[in-house]
Amino acid sequence: MDLDVFLSFKDKIVSNVKKIIVGKDDIIELVTIAFICGGHILLEDIPGVGKTMLVKAFAKSIGREYKRIQFTPDLLPSDLTGINYYNQKSRDFEFRQGPLFSNLILADEINRATPRTQASLLEAMEESQISVDGVTRKLSEPFMVLATQNPIESFGTFPLPEAQLDRFFMRISMGYPERNEEISILRRQESAALLDDLPCILEETDLAYVLRNYRSVRASDDVVNYLMDIVEATRKNEKIQLGVSPRGSIALFKAAQARAAIHGRDYLIPEDIKEMARYVLNHRLIMKGGPRSKMIYEAVDLLLGTVKTPVENF
Repeated sequence: MDLDVFLSFKDKIVSNVKKIIVGKDDIIELVTIAFICGGHILLEDIPGVGKTMLVKAFAKSIGREYKRIQFTPDLLPSDLTGINYYNQKSRDFEFRQGPLFSNLILADEINRATPRTQASLLEAMEESQISVDGVTRKLSEPFMVLATQNPIESFGTFPLPEAQLDRFFMRISMGYPERNEEISILRRQESAALLDDLPCILEETDLAYVLRNYRSVRASDDVVNYLMDIVEATRKNEKIQLGVSPRGSIALFKAAQARAAIHGRDYLIPEDIKEMARYVLNHRLIMKGGPRSKMIYEAVDLLLGTVKTPVENF
C-alpha cells in the first residue's frame, strides 16, 4: 500500500479546492473521504455559504462530469432518470438520459421535491443504477450525490424519511467563514472567474489506486471493538429512539479507513473512529421527545464521551 499516493491525493484536492472555498479545509477533506468511499453527502446549511461552489470546485479538481439539479415540487422522477421517447425518424423508441448519468450530482434543495421524486434517487444512490420501463442501466463510475437542504426553512418542503437519510454517507454543515476569511473573499476575484481557471490536478492512475486500495487499512481488535461500543451505545441509550444500523457501522469503518490512509497511516487509531463518528452517525439517530432537527453534533459528542477509548499503542 503506497501511502504517498494517498497523501498526495488529499493534498492536491485540498490545495486546489481552497482556491475557491476559503477556510474550509476540514470540509474539503470530509468530501474527499466520502468520495473515496463511494458515499453520498447531505450538506445541511443556510443559503449562501458556498455549497454549490464547493461541489463545482471538487468536480473540476478530480476531472469528472458535474450536473446540478434544482429540486422543486413539480420535479418528476423521469426528470432525473430520463425517458423513453418515440423517434419518428427511426420509428422506434429511444432512451434519453437524465442528469443522473453523470459523476457528481448536486441535488440542490432536495427536500423541496415530493417524496416520489426523492425516492427515485434511492436506487441510484445505493446501487449506482436506475431502472426505467423495466430496463436497468448502470450509472457512470464514480458516482456521488451531494444534496443540500436548508435546516431553518420548512415551508413548502418534504422532510427526508429515515430510509433515505440512511443512504447518505455523511451529513455535514459548512458554517460561516471567520471574519478574516470573509474579508479575503470580499477582496479577491469573483469565485465564478476563479472557477473557470481551476485545473484538474489528479492523475487517473492515482485516482484509481486510491479508490481501489483504501480498504487495505488494517484495524486491531481493540479499535473494531471500540467502534462497536459506540454503535451499541446508540442502540442502548435511553434518550435515543432509533440507533445506528449495520449500514451505519460499515460506513463509519470505511470512513475511518479512508481518513487513516489520507493521513499517511495503514492502520486505524481510535481518533479515526471518533472524528468520523460526528459526521457519519449524526443523521442516523432519532432522539426521543424531539424533532429530527435536534439531532445535532453535540448529541453524538456526548455519546462518544460515555464510551471508553482504548489506549493501547496501535
